[in-house]
Amino acid sequence: MAAFGEKNWYAGFKQRQSLLIEVALIFLKLGTIAFGGPAAHIAMMETEFVQKRRWVERSRFLELVGAANLIPGPTSTELAIYLGYLRAGWPGLVLAGVCFILPAMLIVLALAHIYVSYGALPQIAWALYGIKPVIIAIIALAVWKLAATAVKDWPTAVVGAAALFLAFSAMNLLAVLVGSGILCVMLNRLGGLKLRLLFLPLIGVVGAAGADLTPMSLGGKLTLAGLFFTFLKIGAILYGSGYVLLAFLWSDFVDVHQVLTSQQLLDAVAVGQFTPGPVFTTATFIGYIIAGVPGAIVSTIAIFLPSFIFIPLINIFLTKVRESALASDFLAGVIVASLALMAMVTWTLAASYIIDWSTALLAVASLIALAKYKTNSTWLILLGGLAGLGKYLLG
Repeated sequence: MAAFGEKNWYAGFKQRQSLLIEVALIFLKLGTIAFGGPAAHIAMMETEFVQKRRWVERSRFLELVGAANLIPGPTSTELAIYLGYLRAGWPGLVLAGVCFILPAMLIVLALAHIYVSYGALPQIAWALYGIKPVIIAIIALAVWKLAATAVKDWPTAVVGAAALFLAFSAMNLLAVLVGSGILCVMLNRLGGLKLRLLFLPLIGVVGAAGADLTPMSLGGKLTLAGLFFTFLKIGAILYGSGYVLLAFLWSDFVDVHQVLTSQQLLDAVAVGQFTPGPVFTTATFIGYIIAGVPGAIVSTIAIFLPSFIFIPLINIFLTKVRESALASDFLAGVIVASLALMAMVTWTLAASYIIDWSTALLAVASLIALAKYKTNSTWLILLGGLAGLGKYLLG
């Protein structure tokens, strides 16, 4: 009996080991080749795990995508974590997430070192000159498409307009998001148009209360603890597309602490778009610029950590959240406010980086290529960089 029990234990151990190796190898591969942003990542995972490996049925896969969209953080990374959890339990949860993030982190870390060491070279500057208008076009089109879905009725339109106004008024981002969620609930749940409009100033009240919610700094430079808590906050509250990240980065690092220039921020976003894997590895790039390798590691861990916590919790609360009209209304307000913040930052960056006919032409051509011909954004970024280098070489 003992020998039989030992044999069963060993067989179970080998099976678990085999599952974990499978999870690690697949997500390392996806993390290395998954270009194109969250939508492209999800499509690749559907091909890999529904069609090819049959880990889950298509209906179940769509449920997982919906669950990942219900919680803050990077949707495609959370989907990877969720799939790893279903395949191999808690070890699979950790392994899938780490293996999906790690290749992108290492690539971005190498590029950040090159950027800090050689970013002032004319060739690099001219490549970025061509990349920046392409990034602006990518973000602008993402805002437009997402807004068509998010602004679904008059309450979300009112909340979006109010959030856009407050975003340009330099109000605290977290306050705008929370206030927008509360306002959307009130607009949907309280009777009488006049009574509803009385609650519009609520965002301002919440904004005043949250004005001092800023991370730790030392002499104008963020400490490692400040970096950790700033990116932890972003990872814990950011809803929507990875492009929304831009608004948070602008507020925390360019506007509040002024440890990055707007050019460095756009360069960081360009690197996040250009490399495979999660767009959130932009945090790796920014952390390196501010505090070297320790800053890169701390920033990366902090921004992804909430996702590893939310995925197990969503299994418990998913049904209740889906059935709650109040939670649905709150989330609708948060999403439309996120898009308003994206629009504000896109406008600001466009004014700074579309500076002549060449950059304007690149932005317009990129918009047409993306909207009409569905061109992969990675190829457009490459072409933008080559166009910038071409202008440099031709004088």
